[in-house]
Amino acid sequence: MTRLPFTRWFSVLLFSFLVAGCITRHDLKPGRTRLGAPEVAVQANIVVNHFTVDGKWDKHGPWHFLVDTGSSVTLVSPEFARRYATEKAALDAPAVRVKSASGDSTLLPAVTIRRIELGDARFENVQALIRDLSAISAHLGVKIDGVLGFPLFRETVFTLDYPGSRLVMMRRTNEPRSFPGSTIGFNNEQRTPLIPVQVGNRRIIVLIDSGSDSPLLLNPFGMDLEFAALPRPGTMIGTLLGNRLQEIGRLAESLTIGAYRFDKPIADLTDQLSALGGDVLRQFAVTFDQGHNRVTFYRANTDPIAMPPRKSCGLAFDKGPTYWRVVSVVPGSPADEAGIVEGDLVTRVNGESIAKWPLQRFDPFVRRNPEVVFTFLDGAKEKPVVIPTFDLVP
Repeated sequence: MTRLPFTRWFSVLLFSFLVAGCITRHDLKPGRTRLGAPEVAVQANIVVNHFTVDGKWDKHGPWHFLVDTGSSVTLVSPEFARRYATEKAALDAPAVRVKSASGDSTLLPAVTIRRIELGDARFENVQALIRDLSAISAHLGVKIDGVLGFPLFRETVFTLDYPGSRLVMMRRTNEPRSFPGSTIGFNNEQRTPLIPVQVGNRRIIVLIDSGSDSPLLLNPFGMDLEFAALPRPGTMIGTLLGNRLQEIGRLAESLTIGAYRFDKPIADLTDQLSALGGDVLRQFAVTFDQGHNRVTFYRANTDPIAMPPRKSCGLAFDKGPTYWRVVSVVPGSPADEAGIVEGDLVTRVNGESIAKWPLQRFDPFVRRNPEVVFTFLDGAKEKPVVIPTFDLVP
């Protein structure tokens, strides 16, 4: 399949929308979950709001996983599947067709993975789908071997501790545990967590989506929204099943999650399901109890949370090993005024090879600096172009 262009965030939430009847809820749970201690903590790497963890349990690896609460399935790379797949039949069919709410679909092979280990937590006979993850790996600058979907952790109570950069897993109990913070019941019918939040004085339902680095992904249908900064076209947003043009602005209203409030949050408008992405979740330690359909948000204080301006270089790229290909240009941006167009190839950033600019370096640089020097291929020659950064959302 053609590689997908990625920009500021990546999400596999579209895999929450499965063709009815392909996979049952029982099928998606691991065959057995074992914790070596009452509480197992694993160091996490927060790569520009993406929650990733590493696992190593034999001479191979380490293996790098993206934890995606917005996905109802676990995905593994072909390499990982070849290494750890069992001969046991996977699910009820050799392949599963998955589709997005927009109707796009693709057929993915199903597989049973012998085990996945995260520290002293062991998940055995994991039902998964095989997917080429090279595009998200190139985007993040980290080789991703799997995407761990929400049902994988069904037999645990688990915490995505963004401020502490930890994944914490505990054994489930008959009675719900009590945690500090604000606890909200969630709907798990789609095998992903849907919770109520407030936008202004409106109650809406959102997906908790740790697989996305977006802020509030908001479907405005039927809502008379007020904006402090009107929505404007952004760059191209990439997903596993296709791309869409970003439309992003700043609300004049607040976003309230339990006891916590975001003042004038940035919102990325969509015609799909509303969601809380990593740019919101990074403020919290988020604890999920699937046995009792409860989620707890915790941060050290309940002061209103402000989102700073969203800076941009005005370009989105499909990232390869030797060059970045421009896949979209923000209309009216300095990059647009400089004559950069889709298809242009970047070989260097600030004089250094693009190989030295993974996302966790490039993204903070754009946020903190007034300009970026991109070197473009111009025929057989290289041509440096200074591109000022700007506030995409003031």
